[in-house]
Amino acid sequence: MLAAGRNAPGLEAAELNKAEPESAVLSAAEARALLLGGRVTGPLRYRGRLNLSGETRLTRLPDGLSGDVLDVSNTGLTGLPEGLNVGELVACNLPLRSVPASTRVRFRLVLDDNVCLTRLPQGLTVGSLSLQGCLSLETLPEELDVCFLNVNRCEALNRWPVHGQVRFGHLSARDCLSLRELPAWLTQVAHLDLSGCRGITALPPALRISGWLDVAGSGLQGLPEHRNVSLRWRGVRVDSRLAFHPEELECAEILSTRNVELRRVMLERVGYGRFLDEVGAQVLDRDRDAGGERLLVRVALPGDEDFVAVCFSCPSTGRRYALRVPPGIRSGHAASAWLAGFDDASLYRPLIEA
Repeated sequence: MLAAGRNAPGLEAAELNKAEPESAVLSAAEARALLLGGRVTGPLRYRGRLNLSGETRLTRLPDGLSGDVLDVSNTGLTGLPEGLNVGELVACNLPLRSVPASTRVRFRLVLDDNVCLTRLPQGLTVGSLSLQGCLSLETLPEELDVCFLNVNRCEALNRWPVHGQVRFGHLSARDCLSLRELPAWLTQVAHLDLSGCRGITALPPALRISGWLDVAGSGLQGLPEHRNVSLRWRGVRVDSRLAFHPEELECAEILSTRNVELRRVMLERVGYGRFLDEVGAQVLDRDRDAGGERLLVRVALPGDEDFVAVCFSCPSTGRRYALRVPPGIRSGHAASAWLAGFDDASLYRPLIEA
């Protein structure tokens, strides 16, 4: 084990081994100086938070590195060392393809945005595991054991391990487009986020949710009988009618709702077209584009900015659309320009406008 005293950053590795016993523990600052100086050839122990994030010159870590907290996000690392043993590891936005089986993380493992990651070690056990944005990950390891699991935007994730557990914590699977089901072993969680999971149409029969369930944009059409769960729509608390039966909503309810966030969910669920038709929107501008008549309309919303939308038809299909635009826009052309990404409407001159 590499050892160092208070003046370790100025010593060579050979001198360090002579200066201190093998069991010495370095401070995070001492360990950082050694690692960035390329002077570590063997195992190293440190205490505290070792922050190496953004150090692109760092291309390797020594085997047997151990300590409290390690952050190697956005570095030049292409792999993790063997025998890594830390309390918390943050390793985001790296070209990692796998995690060594000898890796030990006791409390929190964050591997967000490792877009090449395809494999995690079997039997991975950690308190909190975050894999958000790991776009190549198709499955999780067998015997996975966690309390908190974040697989948001793991778009290739399509199957669960046969055996695993999320123990009474949180499971967030937002925008996992390839998932078609939840694992049968998932029996109890506090919070479950399935927003954007269009392929998930049912919950496991044995699942109990003690906190809330976010169903925005999921394939769920309702909850099993006698299942009492607090519902969310992208974090906003909603009831089952708003979540699963928006056709029962009256547009007058939207105007009378004082909670701005809830009103925005209601607008989304009812649909802008139906809302504008039913409440009698004020026409701000009327012109024509390739699809026919184009309208810019406004509805005043109590306690919120005006609802302004541009209504137009697709010239190919004839389908009618209503899209919300910033409330300061005052012409249909400017609205279409803004939707096309133009800040200056005068620069927007499409050959075909739709």
